[in-house]
Amino acid sequence: MMFPQRVLLPVAAAMLAAALPMTPAQPPAPAAIDMTPVQPEVVGFSSVRLERLHTLIQSEVDSRQVAGAVTLLARHGKIVDYRTYGVRDLATGAPMTKDTIFRDYSMTKPVTGVAMMILYEQGKWLPSDPISKFIPEFAHLKVFDGFDSTGKMRLADPDHAPTMRELMTHTAGFTYGNGDTPVDRMYRELKPGTGNVKDLQEMIDRLAKIPLLYQPGHGWTYSMSMDIQGYIVEKLSGQTLPEFLRDNVFRPLGMKDAGFYVPAANRPRFAAGYQEENGALVAEPTANGVPTDYATQPAAPSGGGGLVSTAEDYYRFASMLLKRGALGETRILAPSTVRLMTSNHLPAELLNGQFGIGQHIMRPGFGYGYNCAVIFDPAAANLPDGRGTFFWDGAAGTWFWVDPSNDIVFVGMIQRRSSPDNHALLYRTHALVYQALVDPSK
Repeated sequence: MMFPQRVLLPVAAAMLAAALPMTPAQPPAPAAIDMTPVQPEVVGFSSVRLERLHTLIQSEVDSRQVAGAVTLLARHGKIVDYRTYGVRDLATGAPMTKDTIFRDYSMTKPVTGVAMMILYEQGKWLPSDPISKFIPEFAHLKVFDGFDSTGKMRLADPDHAPTMRELMTHTAGFTYGNGDTPVDRMYRELKPGTGNVKDLQEMIDRLAKIPLLYQPGHGWTYSMSMDIQGYIVEKLSGQTLPEFLRDNVFRPLGMKDAGFYVPAANRPRFAAGYQEENGALVAEPTANGVPTDYATQPAAPSGGGGLVSTAEDYYRFASMLLKRGALGETRILAPSTVRLMTSNHLPAELLNGQFGIGQHIMRPGFGYGYNCAVIFDPAAANLPDGRGTFFWDGAAGTWFWVDPSNDIVFVGMIQRRSSPDNHALLYRTHALVYQALVDPSK
């Protein structure tokens, strides 16, 4: 049977195409956003009153409390205020620039939280799951239960297996080892932190030897929970934590400088690290065994404190959360998942002023979601933010917040460790941003 040429040509083309090797699908283009500032009055802010914010940050630089800073304020997806102050390196005098790369430290925690919520959306874990479902080494954890008559530490069985919900909220009973309890001393002796182990499995093996500080759910202690989450991300995804975040968060959102190390080509943009000693800034040495140069990809990436980024990188991340899981046409999470992550999950009995870190005190109106603090009742918390504001900060003074009620994102970046004033700077900027929002109806 003969076929006309007009039939044979498409058939031959289809057969040829089928025989050719498949070309891998191109990843979607990074989310596009407009970084052009608008007049503050367009979105309800007063230019005159925002000068108070500028004065505050500049005074920190002028008094040598910080070397430099980058601050970014946005409302309704429009950049309201985007400024640099001071220098990124006191030794060279290199000026602070908007593309300066900062150590995020604990601002890594909300990013790891998003990684966990991506896996939650894939059906890979539930808040009610015991942590030991994913980490069998934790199946026989004990709980510190005081001392016996000889002064020896007494251990008890947990009244329930610590859950993923408790891991996500710092209520499982883990700690960082900074306290003065026998459990904290064991952390300091066994050194499970990511800067002291060859990989995350060794971190888990060391943690499995240390009892919980209290019965799961009966306290709130800032802890290695998010480093443990980093291990779970690797186990559930089959990728390293840096690979998973790169493919599922950083590239889709256009966070081009975010990662766990600073490549050689970007080193000139990396802010020098400082710590405060006797009221003066000194260059930050290696801290607790953790190198501060971030020169190579770490073998044990810290889900609790290992990231670096620019202010714009973190603004993109925070804006995605503000927009309920999407940035432009790029969706990372569903709105319901963001709501779950950023709602308070602490029971009222823990909101009694006895738990917290620095000036972040768990109290009426101020609780904790999954990897971030939540202001669920501003009046009760004695804060000016809108209801539902969530936020966190980092050990070197970086800070951010997202206010869904007022449609605000703020990102602040400095590089100074070891000072209680870091948290106060965060709260002072909250006050100065909201005093400048004179027409919230816009």
